[in-house]
Amino acid sequence: MVVWGRQAVTAGGKVELQVFTCFVGNGSEMKIELTDKAGKSHGSFTDQISGNRFWTEVKVPANAKVELYATVRLPKHGLSKKSDPLIVIPAVQITNLKWSQKEARRGDVVKLTADVKGVQDGAEATVDILEYDADGAHDPITKLPTLVAKSKIEIEWEYEYHEDTDEIPTDEEVKRYGNKYNPPECFFTVTIEGLVAGKKQESGLLLFKDWVDIVLKDQTGSPIPKEDYVLHLPDGSKRQGTLDDEGTASEKDVPPGPYTVEFPNL
Repeated sequence: MVVWGRQAVTAGGKVELQVFTCFVGNGSEMKIELTDKAGKSHGSFTDQISGNRFWTEVKVPANAKVELYATVRLPKHGLSKKSDPLIVIPAVQITNLKWSQKEARRGDVVKLTADVKGVQDGAEATVDILEYDADGAHDPITKLPTLVAKSKIEIEWEYEYHEDTDEIPTDEEVKRYGNKYNPPECFFTVTIEGLVAGKKQESGLLLFKDWVDIVLKDQTGSPIPKEDYVLHLPDGSKRQGTLDDEGTASEKDVPPGPYTVEFPNL
């Protein structure tokens, strides 16, 4: 008798296989071949019977479809037996991970999407958003539960940078170690039924862009208008401009990190 440990398994998963015999000596050679419904072989192996019983764990080939059979042969005894079919469920596939945009600013609502196959609509999924680190020590930002709908994952996330931007190394600081300035970037993974997709940043990296407000006042608190300024940014670049009538200016889409403002005419 040849028996699967369960009736169905996901392609690429593992399943128990048991063989029971009568009047077969210990150590008798046994050949086991895995075939699909069409008779195509998906591998074979050799083992031995002990105590008229054999147990093993079989990894179902990722390319197996619909049904899988195990045929056991005892060559010296002229015996063979084929199992009942093991129903093979298509493996879960999570592909096409994408951000809705390449750059994010504080308060932006970003959409995360992924295509899903092999599970029914309503299946639970988890989206993990991480801050990318070149050395692989990616920092978790948040975990978002969601459901599969129409073979797709789609969820919105309001971007917010939770760390202190003053702690981001500047271009000058990282050049001491042979590197160059890199602004914070995020990627996400999707987990469904134990399968995790996106660990290699398949979603692409979402770049963090910041903004800077400049306010210039005198010792009495009155604004100093129309003053030229130079903004020194953490990536080593500069921005120049002139304050308005209220002594203010705003610079958008700047690389985040520590910065300094210079007023060359003061």
